[in-house]
Amino acid sequence: MITRYPSVLTIAGSDSGGCAGIQADIKSISANGAFAASVITATTAQNTQGVFDIHPIPVTHIRKQLIAVLEDIDFGAIKVGMLHSADVIELVQKTLRKYPIKKIVLDPVMVATSGDRLLNKAALGNLKSFLSDAYLITPNIPEAEILIDRKIDSQKLDEAAREIGNTFKTSVLLKGGHLEDSEQMTDTLFLYDTQKSIIIYNKKVQTKNTHGTGCTLSSAIAAQLSLGFTLEEAVKNACSYLNKAITQGKDKTLGKGNGPVQHFPI
Repeated sequence: MITRYPSVLTIAGSDSGGCAGIQADIKSISANGAFAASVITATTAQNTQGVFDIHPIPVTHIRKQLIAVLEDIDFGAIKVGMLHSADVIELVQKTLRKYPIKKIVLDPVMVATSGDRLLNKAALGNLKSFLSDAYLITPNIPEAEILIDRKIDSQKLDEAAREIGNTFKTSVLLKGGHLEDSEQMTDTLFLYDTQKSIIIYNKKVQTKNTHGTGCTLSSAIAAQLSLGFTLEEAVKNACSYLNKAITQGKDKTLGKGNGPVQHFPI
């Protein structure tokens, strides 16, 4: 009997250190039971201590990568990570619209760990137009504040998630990892179709090994969707997986800086 792989396409940049980006995506998708294919938008000279150089892949080659995999493989979901320019965002959006894949998990990477903005004004405008094509977007608090152009009250994450979802007509997972004073992880899921809000709690883990958590979580959600779970189930399963991955990787050492999670927890 022939069965089809539950498959996920990740579209993102490469992290030479292996903690984030395409490398984290492939590990996370695999750990969650799906097959990972990839389209690489940029390569980086990167390790646990920082990003030292970025080499954008030519737009013509990104287009060829997209067409090659989309014409051949039936994907249950697509994860979109950092798209570094307005041209790349426009290309990915226009290309994906030609294919019948509706479960797009978009991680709107806009702010570096240092707090620096990663997208210029033109690219941000294109990214905002792309958000309504997504099945789910997964901003952290600094990214969410850019999307709605105001500070977010930590006590009103559900209101912010609802505002973002209704503004961009998509479901939202607002990640609460930037809440320093909290002893637990509080993530807020807003389901656009039903207007339902769900608070997801996990114990906060004290560790510096959180490099690539955003990539890991969004990829895990895409993998869970490809397996046939509902959006609510997929997000809850993925948040639980990430918490376990952080817990089991909290005391491990890789390099001299911020290490990764344990992508294959026992």
